[in-house]
Amino acid sequence: MLILNKIIEKNISGKKVFGLFILTNLVYAFMLMVTIPKTMAFSNGLKLLDMMPTGYDFNYVNKLFSTLDDIGRETYLTNQIPVDMIYPLLFGVSYCLVMAYFLKKINKLHTPFIYLCLLPVIAGIADYLENLGIISMLNSYPDFTETAVQTASIFSVIKSISTTIFFVALLVVLILLGIKLLTKKSSTI
Repeated sequence: MLILNKIIEKNISGKKVFGLFILTNLVYAFMLMVTIPKTMAFSNGLKLLDMMPTGYDFNYVNKLFSTLDDIGRETYLTNQIPVDMIYPLLFGVSYCLVMAYFLKKINKLHTPFIYLCLLPVIAGIADYLENLGIISMLNSYPDFTETAVQTASIFSVIKSISTTIFFVALLVVLILLGIKLLTKKSSTI
């Protein structure tokens, strides 16, 4: 916890946190508006594996990759995945610092609540492992295995669970900050 505190303390200036937050969300918006639609143009309405928070099975992956055909699989591999290899790092670092920034505002940074800052890091690591699984399956199609699909799917689920828990926790922290600010304001009136 001491090392985590030191790293966070050095990096939670408002400007740095805000800059990383903006950069992270610009990359995310680029994926949502450019690379994901470009890849999905070949999917006939099937969701990409990155966008399936509850996971997927062998039959779904086979159907998706078959529907994507050669050009769609190549687009997935050369357009969507490269951007999604940048995003998890940005997400993990940015949202770790966002949580730390607001925990500091409610005087909870140097408590066990600091571990909430690890949730986006866990999500980022799971996203990388998911991406590696998708790359492996795309490169070995049609000869990927049930185990490869299950492994990638597990990391997709871990990514979505840790992300969901993080955003719920962040919402609670923001509510606590709001209460603190309102209480402070009403006591000065």
